[in-house]
Amino acid sequence: TLLSTFCNAQKVITNYIHKFSPIAKELCVKHGIPASIILGVSILESGSGTSLNCRQLNNYFGMTGKNSLKKRRTMYKQYATAEDSFNDFCGVLSRKKFYPKLKDNMDHKQWLTAMNHANYAGAKGVWISRVSSIIAKHKLSAYDTK
Repeated sequence: TLLSTFCNAQKVITNYIHKFSPIAKELCVKHGIPASIILGVSILESGSGTSLNCRQLNNYFGMTGKNSLKKRRTMYKQYATAEDSFNDFCGVLSRKKFYPKLKDNMDHKQWLTAMNHANYAGAKGVWISRVSSIIAKHKLSAYDTK
């Protein structure tokens, strides 16, 4: 039924948050990037860890680059571990022009706007509202630590 499908999807997201919130909080402290951004973007980009790129490439953020897939051609980057993917995402953000201004600022809306202006996502305005609603719905701001 539709309800059980919805409940399963909720469980997948809840489990995902439980699994990856510790690394998101750690990276939040290390890089000054809100954990809500790290978690929200990864939930959207990886389908809460269920997407093909996530399962085959350990790519949780839709990052492009080299991979060693033989059966499927893709522009997405391959990582050895989930942690490598999370670290690379924070590394990429920390090299953006907007980063020095936003570092240690826990306002996820400002981060999403800046990332959008820096062409982080292809989906533009839709992307901001999708990530924002994931952050709000799952209260991801609770994981942001200064």
